[in-house]
This record gives sequence, structure tokens and C-alpha cells, in this order.
Amino acid sequence: MAIVELKVPSPGESITEVVIARWVRNTGDIVEKDEVLAEIDSDKATLTLNAEESGKIEVLAAEGDTVNVGQVVVKIDTSFKPEAKAETAKVEVKVEAKKEAAPVAETKTSSPTNYASGTPSISAAKIMAENNIKPNQLNGTGKDGRITKQDVLAALSNGLPTAVEVLSNSWKGGREKERAKMTSLRKTVAKRLVAVKNETAMLTTFNEVDMSAIYAIRAKYKDKFKEVYGSNVGFMSFFTKAVTEALYHYPAVNGMIDGEELVYNKYCDIGIAVSAPKGLMVPVLRNAELMSIADIEKGIKDLAVKARDGKLTIEDMTGGTFTITNGGVFGSMMSTPIINPPQSAILGMHNVVDRPMAVNGQVVIRPMMYIALSYDHRIIDGRESVGFLVKVKEMLENPSRMLFGGKVPEEVLLGL
Repeated sequence: MAIVELKVPSPGESITEVVIARWVRNTGDIVEKDEVLAEIDSDKATLTLNAEESGKIEVLAAEGDTVNVGQVVVKIDTSFKPEAKAETAKVEVKVEAKKEAAPVAETKTSSPTNYASGTPSISAAKIMAENNIKPNQLNGTGKDGRITKQDVLAALSNGLPTAVEVLSNSWKGGREKERAKMTSLRKTVAKRLVAVKNETAMLTTFNEVDMSAIYAIRAKYKDKFKEVYGSNVGFMSFFTKAVTEALYHYPAVNGMIDGEELVYNKYCDIGIAVSAPKGLMVPVLRNAELMSIADIEKGIKDLAVKARDGKLTIEDMTGGTFTITNGGVFGSMMSTPIINPPQSAILGMHNVVDRPMAVNGQVVIRPMMYIALSYDHRIIDGRESVGFLVKVKEMLENPSRMLFGGKVPEEVLLGL
């Protein structure tokens, strides 16, 4: 009998402990080589623990336990081998689960089911996103009400409640409280945000952008763009391109403080804030200043998919020089984004609203967006922050400027 010990992998430098977020397989299960056994939360990312060999597993730590990097958390007895009919067995188990869950659907007509809110696992969140399912439509059976993949599959097989049922079950008038342990990631984010407010001279300046030109380009070329590149063209790629050009003209905005030195980066690694099942993540587009709109669009899409699937690595989220966040997708009209240290500035996008504007002495309706730049006043002066934001505005309202270093074609032609 050969026993293989699985140790907690290191998520990155300076991280000494992690939290067992969820066990995918349990003690006594016979698993295949490379099969995912557990999800592990660290200060910076979520990792998976995979089987190094096939065999029967013995779990040595519970969900929610904090364990040290390098600690043995699983043993695999390789004398047990998965049966060839394992897949058939899995199908039969799923069918049985559906049969057993069937009575739940029948009780819906007699009394409304209470679908409590919960935090979905990575695999559950992926299925929920694909089927447009909200957390308050499911009853989590995992630890502390966590929504598991099996909860989602069972709900899909039995039918979800109607909107009336969900609304009627929102508030029950009770006095209960619920406590949940902060994840390592959330604790780290909390510490960093407080540190930013305490350790930087953060200010925010605002401007507004007429999105008419961007709307016109998207309307004219969206079909051809999708035909050539296989994806839609979004606002974020235009903003990223405009930001990289503006950073060339205002290098302090792309810089940072290192001790008593000022560091000016000669490249643009742009952090793109994306929503993930575990919260807001900021993966980085490397050398975005060299990318075309299509390259940026593909890069953002790839990072968003990795974030949704919980596959972002430490490398994906470190080393950014500037960050863009889009609160507009959630309906935000205006906000003051918080700097992502050690960076010195962050650009906040907001929702687009049709508003009356004075254009050439006439009142016209234009799609307008407020934009905000939060910056560290220790390295960036007011003139630079305002100038940077104006430069971004100019290029978005006249996109051809992005091709000519922030100038219009006529200026380039005249050598101005």
C-alpha cells in the first residue's frame, strides 16, 4: 500500500497560511489523478488542491480551518483504483438525487419555500451566472448556508420559485442575526483600504464625457468587429486605450512612491476591476500601451472569465501601474474610487445617462458619463490630475486622437 501526502501549496511570497474554503471530495472517496479535491482561500487569490495520484482519500482538515502552507491536509491510498464505470455511477447518483428532491417541488403549491440568501461556491456561481439565477432564489445546504453546485442543479431540476414567491419571502419580520467569518481575502482587502486612507493624501477630481462618438463607432462597426474578432467591443477597451495615451503625457499619474524615491513606470500595466464570485478582483493587462482595441478587448474578456471561474493567479493580479474601475455596470452615477496601492491613481467610470447639454448654443440630448480620478497628492499635483482627466475626455470624445498621441489628425499634419 502506497500513501501519497498532499501538502498545501504556496499561493505566493509572504503568505504562510490559507483557509480551506470547501472540500469538493470527502474522506473515503476514490478520485482520479488531477481531480480537484478542495478550494483554498489565501490573502490574494483562490486556489484549488488537486489529486497528485488516483486512489482513496483521507481528509485531514475541516472546511473553514486555517492551515499552514506546506501542511499535509490529504492522504491518498493509491492501492484503490477508480472503477471504469465511475462515470455511470455518477449519473445514477444524480438521477437518484433528482428523484429524492422531487417532493420538494410538490410542496410548493401547499406552502411557499423559503429560499435563503447565501454565498455560492465557484462552481455554483458559474452555473448561476449561465442560468441567470440569484442567490436569494436558492437554499444553501453547505456550511453556514453556502450554496453548493448540487443546490443549483437540484433547483434547476425542480423548477425555481416565481418572482411573487421570492418577493413574498424577502423579509419575515424576525429579529435574527447572522454572523459569518471574514475570509482571508476580505480581511486583506479591509486592511489595504484602511491603509490607503491613512497613508496617502488621496483626493478626487471629476469631469464628464460625451459618449456620442464612442456610441457611433460601436453602432457602425460592432457587427464587423464581432465577425473578425469573435467578441463585442465595449466601453472598457476605449477607456483603457485613452488612459494609456494620457499616461504618456502625464507620467506622474503612472508612477508610485517607494520609500523616499519616486518611481516613474515607462510602461502601462493596467489593472481592470472585475466582479467575481468572491468579490471585486483587479487582474492586470500587461503592456496595455502596445495593445490594439481588439487586443485589449480579448485580454479583458480572458481575465473576466478567469475571475468568474476562480482561476486568477497571484501573477494575474500583481504589478499594475494604474487601475480602471467601472461602477456604471451596477448603476453608479458618481463615486470616489479608492487607490489600489502601491499605485498612485485610479480612474472610475460610471453609468451613461442621456442629459440635456448646451452644444453650439443649442440644447441637445447627449449620452453623458461622469468620470473620476482619485490620486495621491504626494506624487501627483492638481495640475497633472486635472490635465490627465481632460486628456482622457478629449480622446474619448474624439477617438482619432488615440492614434496620434492625443492630437487630432490636422495637428499632426501641420506639425503642431
